[in-house]
Amino acid sequence: MEFCKAFNAETQKVEQGMPIPTVITVYTDRSFSFTTKSPPASFLIKKAAGLDKGSGEVGRTDNIGSISMQNLREIAEVKKADLNANDVDAACRILAGTARSMGISVSD
Repeated sequence: MEFCKAFNAETQKVEQGMPIPTVITVYTDRSFSFTTKSPPASFLIKKAAGLDKGSGEVGRTDNIGSISMQNLREIAEVKKADLNANDVDAACRILAGTARSMGISVSD
């Protein structure tokens, strides 16, 4: 019960229904600590493109949606702590690859 209260207090400002990856450490004395991370990139890309799910067929030329580079830049700002990138441009390239693998085209 204690974890639920602490988790809800930390995530109360997050949009309802958004998945939040969490790392939980439980100690032998039954105390705990947890760290929340940013939402998955695929969730943020689908939300920005206005889609419920990605394409079921990867690598096809027909795209199910599109997203602008400005949207990718905003997502990169949210995800920059969790991505393995030195700057926002590198993070945008990582996210563009994720979008392409989901069947979403990236426009300038």
